[in-house]
Amino acid sequence: MTPSSATVAVVQAEIQPDVSRALEVTVEAVRQAREAGASLVAFPETWIPGYPAWLDHCRDVALWDHEPVKRLYRDMADRAVSVPGPISRRLAEIAQEAEVTLVVGVTERVDGGPGQGTLFNSLLTYGSRGELLNHHRKLVPTFSERMVWGPGDGAGLRSVETQGGRVGGLICWEHWMPLARQALHEAGEDIHIAAWPWAHELLQVASRHYAFEGRCFVLVCGGLMRADDLPAGLERRADTTPHPSPFVLRGGSAVIGPDGHYLVAPVLDEPRVLVATLDLGRRREEQMTLDVTGHYARADVFDFAVRSFTRPNVGR
Repeated sequence: MTPSSATVAVVQAEIQPDVSRALEVTVEAVRQAREAGASLVAFPETWIPGYPAWLDHCRDVALWDHEPVKRLYRDMADRAVSVPGPISRRLAEIAQEAEVTLVVGVTERVDGGPGQGTLFNSLLTYGSRGELLNHHRKLVPTFSERMVWGPGDGAGLRSVETQGGRVGGLICWEHWMPLARQALHEAGEDIHIAAWPWAHELLQVASRHYAFEGRCFVLVCGGLMRADDLPAGLERRADTTPHPSPFVLRGGSAVIGPDGHYLVAPVLDEPRVLVATLDLGRRREEQMTLDVTGHYARADVFDFAVRSFTRPNVGR
């Protein structure tokens, strides 16, 4: 049975290239969120080991056989998260110790069997007892991201029951994929995690549209990264910091209601743990006028199906 309300938190923090330090920041942010009453805590896209912003902000990343880029890729792979593995087990412990649902973006590495060595952009959802409730791999890495991540599959296109209602999530430009959105709408989300590197204006549009279309609450999760933290071995593009902010990833985390309006407005350029209490009954109110899985679905006109199996050539 869906609870009447849920208190949620979005963690906006600076990327920590050192994984041990990233886990420490995770523990501290979850503690703050729990003390504020949150039962669900969400982090941005590839929080561990950090979004590879050098793909967008450095020159020559696409040059063939470019040694500095190959070294960066190797480093990212070395710090990636195996599922299962020591980092993913620690994330499970953090969720269990705090008794929260924990949603974390990671770069995932396949360590054995078919697909060994492949990296994925993944979103992991842990329950309050430390169980891995969902494991979603980004369907289509966007543009230069295809240099570092493989395409995911449909196994994680679902929502899961938690102490704070049904929770699902998509990663970055999956929010521009109409059928991916519909798959999650069909899954009956109460709360949707929109994981981004950082959420600029156009990505706020996508997040607000998702909330309005799905008649659900959306947690916009964006990260922070300083321009000074871009890799020293690559030349920066001239437009790396076209704004006065010292950040190339500027956050933009927010909380959006099922009518598409902000409950917590976007926060830029500063670390913050955003906390909000959601009246989950508002979903039913908003479905009166639009329900894309019900009276607005027209099942007599349209067919929709999701192939939810795991790709056969990569491990889980």
